Amino acid sequence: MRLSKRSTGATMLAASFVLAATGCSTKAPESSGGGGGAAAGDVATDIGVEGETITLGVLTDLTGVFAALGNDITNANQLFWEDNQVCDTYDVELEVQDTGYVPQQGVQLYSGMKDNVLAMQQTIGSPINTALAPEYEADQIVNFPSAWSKTLTEIPGTGVVGATYDVEIANGYDYLFREGLLAEGDTVGHIYFEGEYGANGLAGTEAVAAANGLEVIPAQIKATDQDMSAQITQFKAAGVDLIALTVAPGQTASVATVAAAQGLDVPILGSNPVFAPGLLQGPAAEWLKTHLYVASPVSAFDAHPELLEQYEAAYPDAAVSLGVVVGFGMSELMKQVLDQACENGDLTREGVLNAFTELEEVDTGGLVVPIRGFELGQSPSLQSFILQPADVPGGATVLEEAFEGEFAEQIAG
Repeated sequence: MRLSKRSTGATMLAASFVLAATGCSTKAPESSGGGGGAAAGDVATDIGVEGETITLGVLTDLTGVFAALGNDITNANQLFWEDNQVCDTYDVELEVQDTGYVPQQGVQLYSGMKDNVLAMQQTIGSPINTALAPEYEADQIVNFPSAWSKTLTEIPGTGVVGATYDVEIANGYDYLFREGLLAEGDTVGHIYFEGEYGANGLAGTEAVAAANGLEVIPAQIKATDQDMSAQITQFKAAGVDLIALTVAPGQTASVATVAAAQGLDVPILGSNPVFAPGLLQGPAAEWLKTHLYVASPVSAFDAHPELLEQYEAAYPDAAVSLGVVVGFGMSELMKQVLDQACENGDLTREGVLNAFTELEEVDTGGLVVPIRGFELGQSPSLQSFILQPADVPGGATVLEEAFEGEFAEQIAG
């Protein structure tokens, strides 16, 4: 599926997933690179550039466990590129494929698109990015994943859009300690997905626990597990003081519902993809609004109402989610990379990869936390926002602006 105009972009489902986010105009910030245009004939090109059109790949999830996230981010990618060019010269089209959050499906779909795309605007999910790592490296592909696992920072050309999960959840712990919601020596029950996403979130919990004498009760689950009754029953029996989550919104809803029913009145801390605004229409809504704290790479719509207005105008039937801003943020990052490559006179894959490695202290106009650069094996950012569910557009409000917690630098390595 190739998207290039409003008529096609608008047909995609902008759904209810929220990654807490910050907004700005769909126009790239004035601070971004690529001020002057460059004639197409003056720039070296190879794969994915035809005339004055660049094609970027999108391997997203439109039908699996993170379908709502995939729809939101892809809509946002599309809306951004309708209003922006590379070096004021090249239009950008997206070739979109649905992986269903199945790694092998992602590998097969990439094989079918790899000869048509210059770079990957989006690849959703740590498992799929990991499965594609050998091919991405061999093909010199620049890729912005919709995932924040630390293992992804070890793939050349892959730019995690914010702090990795271990750093992110550590910043969440820092906030809870400062607010008196957690204390040294407390017990934490951590429910996490098997695979890179969950493992990296648990690593953050364990690092903070080691520094602060916390007792950790880990509970690994599969992405297909929906009922969290057994885990919450175990946590209540152990007397946990906090529930930590590195899961999807469906599991978060179950955790809140069961905890409320069992009277386990403790805070819940989540890594950024744990919440969707649609959860506020369910039975756990009031519990989530007073118990859930989300560490996030992006802020909320209240600080950037113009983005909300633009998105609602483009997708009037959408249930607006803050996850769209991750799409704008990664699109702006890609624009800065491509603008630099164009200015360097080299829009080949190798030239784009070289431009990617040159990025330092990246400003996206407030779309995502400050990016210090994309160094192999390092968290691209040390900062996170803290959000809480609320009855506002996008479903969350900011409790703490972007900050670097006391554990972030040590965990980042």
